[in-house]
Amino acid sequence: MIRVLVADDHPLVRRGIRAMLEDEPDLEVVGEADDGAEAVRTAEAFDPDVVLMDLRMPVLGGSDATARILAGARARQVVTRVLVLTTFESDADVLSAIEAGASGYLLKAAPHDEVVAAVRAVAAGRTVLAPGIAEALVRGTRGHSDERIRLSEREVEVLRLVATGASNARIAADLYIAESTVKTHLVHVFEKLGVDDRTRAVTRAQELGIL
Repeated sequence: MIRVLVADDHPLVRRGIRAMLEDEPDLEVVGEADDGAEAVRTAEAFDPDVVLMDLRMPVLGGSDATARILAGARARQVVTRVLVLTTFESDADVLSAIEAGASGYLLKAAPHDEVVAAVRAVAAGRTVLAPGIAEALVRGTRGHSDERIRLSEREVEVLRLVATGASNARIAADLYIAESTVKTHLVHVFEKLGVDDRTRAVTRAQELGIL
């Protein structure tokens, strides 16, 4: 069962999202929040698998709430991922959410099936970006890409497979290399991209136009 927290300042929106998710047998809404600070407190109380996060909320914005939720989860040694679900798609909004550690970014206009599939994908550790979001990330980072980050051809191959959700063992089998070699490549990728997990490595590489 995938446990979900819904954070949105509009009660009708929360109600609609809850109804949509609870129609699915593998999804359970364990809490709701109507501002960013409450989202942080509720995440601490329930340790949801996925937080569906609006960006523009009172008290504490969605990006700041995302960063605090993920930091708290790491401190408690639990896995919580954030999927942004918002009406906004400006470059600044996208970048702030991804830089905060969000695993995905969808617009509220997305079809219900797409939202449900995105929740499952993010819970499984994959990255989900709405069409056009990757382009916004590239636009937003192009201005500060003077210090070009360069990955080797093999590192890019490994990262592409990571983006599909493949395990280290699967990557090793697909590339005909040892699993320990995959781990070494990922260590180098994390160091070059300045990240500490697989999801952030993928989103950072997308920001830089590497993937």
